[in-house]
Amino acid sequence: MKVAILSGSVYGTAEEVARHAEKLFQAAGLEARHLPRVSLDDLIAFDPEALLTVTATTGMGELPDNLLPLFHELRDRLPNWRGRPGAILALGDSSYDLYCGGGEMMRELYAELGLREVVEMQRLDASETVTPELDAEPWLNSVAAALKA
Repeated sequence: MKVAILSGSVYGTAEEVARHAEKLFQAAGLEARHLPRVSLDDLIAFDPEALLTVTATTGMGELPDNLLPLFHELRDRLPNWRGRPGAILALGDSSYDLYCGGGEMMRELYAELGLREVVEMQRLDASETVTPELDAEPWLNSVAAALKA
């Protein structure tokens, strides 16, 4: 299965987790590719059979600047990906009012696109973890298993 891994990062943590996810998915036998700062046309050309988004949240509860252009392109053009599997890993800090707001924005977009959430969105709290890529592993492994099922 061909999996596109998207990332929205403020300080680079989400990109690190996305790169880690790419390695885990490849080790599980999936054709996974991390596509940071990808345009919608390039994403459509890749023709993913599944999507994983790893995103941080800005202090205003929004998506990071590097993911916003793709988010808006997806919302404007709504490619026909109905029924394809997807998953979201949201990084945030629970001391903020809009905890994991970027992940919630992507979750709403996935619903608009008709993507099927294969594993419930995972939230990683920056106030509780210092190794998000390792803390995300059990969830990422469950996503990989769900995609292979």
